[in-house]
Amino acid sequence: MKRNLTWSLIIFAVGVFMGALDNGIITAALTTLNRSFGVSPTWGAWTITVYTLGLAISVPIIGKLSDRYGRKKLFIFEVTLFGLGSLLVALSPNFTWFLVSRFIQAMGGGGIFIIASSFVLNTFPREKQGQMLGILGGMNGIASVLGPNIGSFILNMTGSWHWLFLINVPIAITLAVLGMKFIHEEQKLTEARLDYAGVVVLSMAVLSMMYGLTKLDGVNVIDSLTSGSFLGFIALGLVLFVILVFVERGVQKSSKDPILPTFLFKDGVFCWTLFYAMLSGTIIASIIFVPGFIEQYLGVDSAVSGYWFTPLALAAGAGAALGGRLVDRKGSVFTMLTASAIAAIGFLLFAVWVEHIWQMVIASCMVGVGFGSMLGAPVNILATENAGDNKGIALATTSLSRQIGLTLAPTLFAGFLARSFMHMGDAIQSHLSEAHIQADAGAMPAMTGQMDFSTLQAGFAHIQDPSTKQPMMDALHEVAGRGYHGLFYTAMTICILLFVTTVVIGVVRKNKMGSHPQHQQLQHDYK
Repeated sequence: MKRNLTWSLIIFAVGVFMGALDNGIITAALTTLNRSFGVSPTWGAWTITVYTLGLAISVPIIGKLSDRYGRKKLFIFEVTLFGLGSLLVALSPNFTWFLVSRFIQAMGGGGIFIIASSFVLNTFPREKQGQMLGILGGMNGIASVLGPNIGSFILNMTGSWHWLFLINVPIAITLAVLGMKFIHEEQKLTEARLDYAGVVVLSMAVLSMMYGLTKLDGVNVIDSLTSGSFLGFIALGLVLFVILVFVERGVQKSSKDPILPTFLFKDGVFCWTLFYAMLSGTIIASIIFVPGFIEQYLGVDSAVSGYWFTPLALAAGAGAALGGRLVDRKGSVFTMLTASAIAAIGFLLFAVWVEHIWQMVIASCMVGVGFGSMLGAPVNILATENAGDNKGIALATTSLSRQIGLTLAPTLFAGFLARSFMHMGDAIQSHLSEAHIQADAGAMPAMTGQMDFSTLQAGFAHIQDPSTKQPMMDALHEVAGRGYHGLFYTAMTICILLFVTTVVIGVVRKNKMGSHPQHQQLQHDYK
């Protein structure tokens, strides 16, 4: 039995890594894909958008189905669907086929982490759950942050974007075969009829909300927040969620099994945990910008800047394992407080201290340990402790909340960089004046239109006069730093908000325990 549990955890961990990796691995090949299919960058962005939407829709449904049909069956189904989707993506004859295949792939990858976490919570003894969930969270976090680097490596080695997806096929087949052999679980299955109306309404609500979030513009935040497309889809999503509540209340009075048990949202701890999960998603998004900071602010060559991201990824894995052990010994609340504080200090170091690569490594390790400790164990244990037989859907709702944060934050963080580069002309004028050089519009690249670091750097590289070139490079460094420092200060503020949210969770949970004697066995989380 112990051998089977070990094999099960390995199988689930590899599955989690594979599913999480594909959300970021494609970013390395966006330009290549756009050129291959002859589509514009705007349409090319749909390769990521459609995957995000597929994940958002699949997560709550798979979470519920795992409670109904069993985690082993659903895991095998999910990895098989993911492998099939990956094969179809690689063989896509046109862009429409590609997008449909990416959606199928997302529907397969979305539920793997939920199923794996639910398996741990229902199979492993309570004193080991934190450690096991920490391993899964570590795999999920490492894959999320390393995706672009691994994508670049595969693309450079093979020269073809097809291998980014073909590599998933043998892994998926292996996981399905091993899963049939080694995953064993005694699970009480729900026999009531499935709430099909709830499935449809929930799917449409999630799809509308998530698509609305993709309409945000980090540069023109106010304009995008008041745009008809954003407000329309968000409003439609909210209306559908209200309808869902009434549908589920009616279902709970019938013989059907509700897709989203409303009693979960009457639990203050669960609701605050969802908020924490959403904020933790924004932290994942902020980490994605670290390689850009290494290249654009620290001046590391773009060919190797991604490799300096490795310390953060390894620290995140170590943090996830440490966080899992800390949950088992000190409890979820203590772990989340510690993780939030460490990550906040790390982001502060990025903003006020990091000027050299060795300093970046130290700050990265702190952010990684803090970020990794947030993932998996503490949040999942809090979200499911009062879920009863609905652990799958509780985990899925938590994951969906995190996905909302992960979808919303990149646009807002990118806005810091875009707005900073809008002042590039002023920075150049200032630095040239300090060097007692009169600005000559003909001696520099045009500052009109859309400006980005690579374009400006390439333009400045052609300036022959060193006395003019250096002030302009200094201006580029200043503007890049201003944008990234604003991003890191914001991430630090979110970590502080995570800390405060955890304090609230602790107070609400402690009060609940005090008023419900049957919950006294959970008191160990307040050591």
